[in-house]
Amino acid sequence: MNYSNSFRVKPGTTVNLGRVDPNFSDKHESESSAKAEIAEYQEKLRDLQYLMYAEDKRALLICLQAMDAGGKDGTIRHVMGAMNPQACQVHSFKPPSPEEAFHDFLWRVHKAVGGRRLVTVLNRSHYEDVLVVRVHDLVPKKVWSKRYDHINAFEKELTDNGTHILKFFLHISKDEQLRRFKQRLDDPAKQWKISESDYREREFWSDYMTAYERALEECSTIHAPWFVIPSNHKWFRNLAVSQILVEHFEALKMKFPEPTADLKQIERKYHRAENSR
Repeated sequence: MNYSNSFRVKPGTTVNLGRVDPNFSDKHESESSAKAEIAEYQEKLRDLQYLMYAEDKRALLICLQAMDAGGKDGTIRHVMGAMNPQACQVHSFKPPSPEEAFHDFLWRVHKAVGGRRLVTVLNRSHYEDVLVVRVHDLVPKKVWSKRYDHINAFEKELTDNGTHILKFFLHISKDEQLRRFKQRLDDPAKQWKISESDYREREFWSDYMTAYERALEECSTIHAPWFVIPSNHKWFRNLAVSQILVEHFEALKMKFPEPTADLKQIERKYHRAENSR
């Protein structure tokens, strides 16, 4: 199954998250049956990221959005963990600081986007300003409703300058979220993640789904697509995101640059050094 095509939000289409099965796992019945395929994509990701770094022509921006406990951290750990950390950076966005709030809502995000060669992962992103802001009426509708156009223009500017953008909504069910909250309560190693706000935000689940649907509809473009990833099964989430990233990298037809050094001269120097040992 081609997950890029199946999970991509086509521009101009209507999104109904209630019709997307978060339990979907394609042909795989368990993590064990998908393990080899996940490992294969992780190896390809490692090689393709190295090629992008060597080519030095472009950057990759990955946006991760999800409800609380949706798996953003896990996706970063298991999928992006396959890449060389020297060429990766991760930014997690919390409520804006006083300095950030003093600027336009895209200011802090633009600063976070890496330049050529780099893979930048946003754990939450500029989309919070059409999600939580909308759900909790933090700014008037006449303000947040204009932000879809601002976001599209911002992302177009980035892509025009060589940044490729892939955006993933990690879709879990409300029941799965509660199950993961229970795991945090039961596991001392996860209790530090517990927040009262998780339960407060859960009460606005339907409002968030409406806000996500609108954001996906308005801001999934040809140059910066959104993908809705069924994520109740963490291992399938990892598989789907990995496959999409690999397919995108491969479609770029990247090539190693030609060496700038005179290889024949370097080879002669090598042989002289070898013979003088």
